[in-house]
Amino acid sequence: MGIFGGQFANVVEWEEYREDTIFWKWTNREIKKGSRLIIKAGQDAIFMYNGKIEGIFKDEGSFDIESDIIPFLSTLKGFKFGFNSGVRAEVLFVNTKEFLVKWGTKNPVSIPAPSLPGGMPIRAFGTFTFKVSDYISLIDKVAGVKQIYNVEDVKERVVTVLDQLLMKWISKEGKDMFNLQANAFDIAAGIKTDLDMQISKIGLEITDFNISSFSYPDDVAKMQSKAASQSMVGDMGRYGQMAMYDGMEKGGSSSNLAGDMVSMQMGMQMGQQMMNNLNKQPSGNAADTSKTAPKFCPECGTPANGAKFCSNCGKKLI
Repeated sequence: MGIFGGQFANVVEWEEYREDTIFWKWTNREIKKGSRLIIKAGQDAIFMYNGKIEGIFKDEGSFDIESDIIPFLSTLKGFKFGFNSGVRAEVLFVNTKEFLVKWGTKNPVSIPAPSLPGGMPIRAFGTFTFKVSDYISLIDKVAGVKQIYNVEDVKERVVTVLDQLLMKWISKEGKDMFNLQANAFDIAAGIKTDLDMQISKIGLEITDFNISSFSYPDDVAKMQSKAASQSMVGDMGRYGQMAMYDGMEKGGSSSNLAGDMVSMQMGMQMGQQMMNNLNKQPSGNAADTSKTAPKFCPECGTPANGAKFCSNCGKKLI
């Protein structure tokens, strides 16, 4: 059995697969007779010999290296496995999917702004997606010196240049510093173009870049909220109405502006209602003058002749 030990099949496959890994290199081992190459969904396998690409295999499945792989390799197509001989080659497994990455500025980016000598400190957050696009550049620039390459490595590379790109595209064409979100699409498109040019040098492609939000210092954010409120109100009269309604909804008391205005408004309404009621009722004097004197005194029967008192007994007639 010891004589044939070198003929036992071994498997060439991605042994340390992770979703956030861009590539993983199978290396420093001898591929022997009977070995098989296993390619899973979402993977490409690149055979390399002496640092040179020998062949790229993209179909998923299990393949016999001697009969299915060797005949298609540039340099090794004539290689024959001997009794105990094998071949030392490297196999680079590449994750072909598109990666989604969340990004955010590590520190506020000071954007030049009028009347602000130090600039406007702004933070930004969003996402970008990328994928492997050029195997030759990837191997020359990265895989040649690394055993494994993860998404976090790419994110770190991107974040280091984002500050400069944000400053460039926010400042471009005089964007409104207090309404950057309205221009987020144009700013993101410019950043994507520049970022793709830089990242393509290592065989990657930026397929999308988005800015979810911009954030300002607290003082600036408060000023924005106040300005927005004033523009919605329009004038102090409408502001008073809004405050009154807000106070009514919150059960406001006289200790605040909204409560004071509610009380004043209710008092005015009640006073107006009382005046209306008084105007509708006849006065007491008018009621008295409407009475007529009797023709004869009810006490003694003496003719009244329109007098207020009886001339005979003195009884009050009106």
